[in-house]
Amino acid sequence: MFVLLLAVVLGAAHYYLWKRVVRDTTLPGRARRIGTVVLVVLYVLMMAALSVTRLGTSFDAVIGWPGYLWLAGAYYLVLLLAVLEVPRLLLVRAARRQQPVPVTVGAEVSGGAPEAVAAPVPEAPGVDPGRRLFIARSLAVAGGVAAAGVVGYGATQALGDPRINRVPIALGKLDPRLSGYRIAVVSDIHLGPLLGRSHTERLVRMINEQQVDLVAIVGDMVDGTVERLGEAAAPLRDLTSTHGSFFVTGNHEYYSGAQPWLTELERLGVNPLRNERLAIERAGAAFDLAGVNDVNGESFDDAPDYARALDGRDTSRPVVLLAHQPVQAREAAKHGVDLQLSGHTHGGQMFPFHLLVGLQQPVRSGLETVDGTQVYTSNGAGFWGPPVRVGAPPEIAVVELRHNFAG
Repeated sequence: MFVLLLAVVLGAAHYYLWKRVVRDTTLPGRARRIGTVVLVVLYVLMMAALSVTRLGTSFDAVIGWPGYLWLAGAYYLVLLLAVLEVPRLLLVRAARRQQPVPVTVGAEVSGGAPEAVAAPVPEAPGVDPGRRLFIARSLAVAGGVAAAGVVGYGATQALGDPRINRVPIALGKLDPRLSGYRIAVVSDIHLGPLLGRSHTERLVRMINEQQVDLVAIVGDMVDGTVERLGEAAAPLRDLTSTHGSFFVTGNHEYYSGAQPWLTELERLGVNPLRNERLAIERAGAAFDLAGVNDVNGESFDDAPDYARALDGRDTSRPVVLLAHQPVQAREAAKHGVDLQLSGHTHGGQMFPFHLLVGLQQPVRSGLETVDGTQVYTSNGAGFWGPPVRVGAPPEIAVVELRHNFAG
């Protein structure tokens, strides 16, 4: 049903594009037929990228790159043309006002009395077809150039190096001896048909350069099975930190086969936290690190269990929770979590999609407080779908725990 609904919505968007980019800019004939065929082919290619690439075929990348790029292009082209509807209507109205109006002239009738008559005018006054065509073509070109520019910029953001964001976070319960403890937070790596081993190698290199105390991978690492992507994930074995690397599931792990991936990550030296916690100690002081499964695990008999992960601990010391989705903070807050590290939102990935994230998640990006629990939500280090990021650059966050901001 989801795929069917998506096909209908995207089909309606492509019909709108056909009206504005093909029908309005061409005369009946060969050019219009070619434009129609091209748009249909792009629609089919896009739908294939959304569906076929999940099957693990050898054509994933061949179909995925053009299909997903066109998805981003169509998205922005529809938005831009919709914005241009206002100037289009104004231009058409202005052109209509400039059309000739009937001219009254005198004509003599029987008896010598003049009678007013109108000079001949076209039977269907309106915008001159040539002028209407010029307006449509000008706006289509403007929208196309702008959309191509936005997508091109977004592709450089998505495919470039993630930013290193240094985030100081004060925890009132933190022992001063732990002040300055640094956690590298990386989420939403999304290894798959468009991102492979070189992407993982880059992330590992960048994380290792930070010389952190702990690495937290907070879900959505893969879009595919271990058989397909095990080699792409292999560089994770080279992560280095004082207290090791830890992982919690995201929704995409369940779509890709969570249990085989958990086994593979253990083999690579990345420790899954499955509704559990452990003490992290330094210089005689400690805080608790806990992890809960993603909420989508409930559909796979692997639901998050906050009580198991958080109850019965020493509440005099802080607890840092790894949980894929920011919305999980509402339940975590009931268990006294001091800080939750999350991902999932991609920061919205493509503006203005940002506006929709708030309908589902309490935090789109960055550090906020939810029901008394601090939540840091990473933009993620990869992308899902289009290899495009606009207004939400990829990141690796280096969270520095502090007893207070001066410490």
